[in-house]
Amino acid sequence: MDFFSSMNVSASALSAERTRMNLISGNLANANTTRTPEGGPYKRKDAVFSAVPLDKTFDRTLDGAAGQQVRQVQVSQIVEDQNPPRTMYDPSHPDANPQGYVAMPNVNVIEEMADMLTASRAYEANVTAVQAAKSMALKTLEISK
Repeated sequence: MDFFSSMNVSASALSAERTRMNLISGNLANANTTRTPEGGPYKRKDAVFSAVPLDKTFDRTLDGAAGQQVRQVQVSQIVEDQNPPRTMYDPSHPDANPQGYVAMPNVNVIEEMADMLTASRAYEANVTAVQAAKSMALKTLEISK
């Protein structure tokens, strides 16, 4: 495995965490949205990550089994949370049913904030990994001088 492989792995994780952060931001922004184009309240969205082999190149083919063990992160799909919507009693709300209850999004703001902190820390960790790989590559170049 070379320096570029480790950077590619970290870069894929940065991209996946950015997607996750965008979804969390959307969930928080729509925590009170009771109408969507699909009808009904907003449904929380979440990213599903998968570990996939690093792209096959000629160099990695020559590496054999060692090259196949390297995995990168990929967002395999974005899913909607299937939990039922929360209900809130507000007979004056335009979307209230005849009993006065409004179907609210299934977004838990506290859970979203915790997920946001986790995504932020994972992003920071991968930035540090990229910087470490870059530093190692630069040190290697200094040795050859």
